[in-house]
Amino acid sequence: MLLLSGPNISGNEWKYVKECLDTGWVSSVGSYVSKFENMMAEYTGCKYGVATSNGTAALHIALLLTGVKRDDYVIAPNVTFIATINAIKYNNADPILIDVDEETWQMDLDLLEEFLENETDEKNGELFCVRDGRAIRCILPVHVLGNVCDIDKLLAIAKKYNLKVIEDATESLGTFYKGKHTGGFGSMGCFSFNGNKIITTGGGGVIVTNDEDLAKKAKHLTTQAKSDPFEYKHDEIGYNFRLVNVLAAMGVAQLELLPSFVKRKKEIDTFYKKELNGTGDIRFQKVQEETDPNYWLFTIMTEKQKEVLKILNDNEMQSRPFWVPMNQLPMFAQNIYFNHNDCSDYIYKRCLSIPCSTNIRDEEMASVSEKIRSVYQ
Repeated sequence: MLLLSGPNISGNEWKYVKECLDTGWVSSVGSYVSKFENMMAEYTGCKYGVATSNGTAALHIALLLTGVKRDDYVIAPNVTFIATINAIKYNNADPILIDVDEETWQMDLDLLEEFLENETDEKNGELFCVRDGRAIRCILPVHVLGNVCDIDKLLAIAKKYNLKVIEDATESLGTFYKGKHTGGFGSMGCFSFNGNKIITTGGGGVIVTNDEDLAKKAKHLTTQAKSDPFEYKHDEIGYNFRLVNVLAAMGVAQLELLPSFVKRKKEIDTFYKKELNGTGDIRFQKVQEETDPNYWLFTIMTEKQKEVLKILNDNEMQSRPFWVPMNQLPMFAQNIYFNHNDCSDYIYKRCLSIPCSTNIRDEEMASVSEKIRSVYQ
């Protein structure tokens, strides 16, 4: 099977993991955890990094630290991986789902602005939804496939309505907007290192921030809120969300390779676009001039989505449809979904991702492209 986006273990992973095994530092205490945090902070241009057990845990804690509590609302795009919305629910809050732009597949900022202007009210410095009087705490944009929305416009909207921004940057490691890395625009940014991401620790996540107090609090909460270095004293409800040293060691080795991975992702994007441009009705995700994305997962849009998915998977070229829109899942069907044309459903029924691992060979991509073109002949 030619994997959709498999891991590329080609650096010092074995060496660093073996050191953890040889020394016995395999759990949540060890030098590689701090090293990984520092490397992530440095790469993203942030002052602090806090490693977590996975990207979902990072989102959970970031929302908690933003003050999200029971019955609050958090604004998020309707097209995302479910972890984004689950993290909101873990804080006993609910999402307000905003439809996405048909071309960039990011949150539609015009719709966001329209919703905030017509459906919210401000009282004593807080924003409330006029439908039910519940507070809206923050905006949680998702950098879908490593692309971004108009960040400047997003931040201006958030400032106007006194809303904090937490970036779900889980797919965008290696993405820059106007020369600044994702994750550093909001109060916190959250990354994931699942096996299909551009770098992987198997599982794992990181919160990045420029706020020292938030970083200290995040580290405290993710280590069971232990308040004494010797005795088992805990001063609040904490979480077992700390990344373990053996996985952080893998992450350090992967980060050393990240520049070459981003370079290869860009080559893959260029190759596929050259091979598939003008084939049938195939379209690609729009990227703004100010954005330098990591091109994490190469995805096409076509009316023949099902036919392309079938021929590729039948030929052991692993391909996947887009995520089911959040408003179509039974858990979130009753939540507020603000849209005009339901672009989320349009994209869902037409988009698919094709093999684009960083170690894919050009001849393998040529074979994938040939199979896709055959659908339109």
